[in-house]
Amino acid sequence: MKRYLVSALCVLAAYLAILGPFTRDMAQKPYAERLGMIPHPTVLQLLFPDYQELLGANILGRVILYYGALADDVANPGKVQLSADYPAMSRAVHAALRLDPYNMDGYYFGQSILVWDVGQYKLATELLEYGMQYRTWDWQLPFFAAFNEAYFLKDRAAAARLYMRAGELSGATLFKSLAGRYLQEAGETQMAIDYLQTLDKDARTPAVKQALQVRIETFKAVLTIEQARDRYAEEQGRLPADIEILLSTGYLATRPVDLYGGEFYLDENGQVRTTSRFAFAAPRRSAVDDTPAPSPDK
Repeated sequence: MKRYLVSALCVLAAYLAILGPFTRDMAQKPYAERLGMIPHPTVLQLLFPDYQELLGANILGRVILYYGALADDVANPGKVQLSADYPAMSRAVHAALRLDPYNMDGYYFGQSILVWDVGQYKLATELLEYGMQYRTWDWQLPFFAAFNEAYFLKDRAAAARLYMRAGELSGATLFKSLAGRYLQEAGETQMAIDYLQTLDKDARTPAVKQALQVRIETFKAVLTIEQARDRYAEEQGRLPADIEILLSTGYLATRPVDLYGGEFYLDENGQVRTTSRFAFAAPRRSAVDDTPAPSPDK
């Protein structure tokens, strides 16, 4: 035990020595500026191969305290407010995760700050994908990345791939449903059908199987329209303006049915969409729904 404490103290002393040139200058600044310089993680890995988790946690702790001090300044109008050094924060988080790629705090912080405060969606997603190489069991990382791709970056194919991974790791039906939806929206309808059929084979709950089968059949209807649209475009040299043209010219024999109750249409880019957005409409509330629930003792 004594030997371990001595080693730990030696590591701490060496780490402080590396930061020595910056310590005096940083001590004269307000706390919110004291993030300081972080040695390159490769240097720290070479010098302290047995203490990477400790050093990574230390760096993340400094970043979180730094950001907390900035937030405190904003909450107190009387204080002098300083602009956040987001590039330095980003470098520090990346350095910490290079040292310890299993530390979930780094990914939470990156997703919370890099995405929402800085707008660095691609950078945050790359950080999450880096973490997926190590936290291979964790469904949250692909879920966060899928949200970034779908909501901010508008890359439906990438979102579908990541939602598929989140669904496989978590078993959550919602993620699997989102994966199928984004595959279809990315123009990969046949892939979406194949993916959903694989899920249907493994499903054990009747309600889940029924929901998957409704989506599969509706996507098959979409695929029928897409194939008719492509034949029309190839032969006529232009995209059809709407589904009515496909029906009137015989490219579609009958109008495909959306089992969710919506109506299919072609958007401005010729993509097949539906007014239902592949979801059943919420039932209207009746007067009975507004009746207060009885108390447990009645």
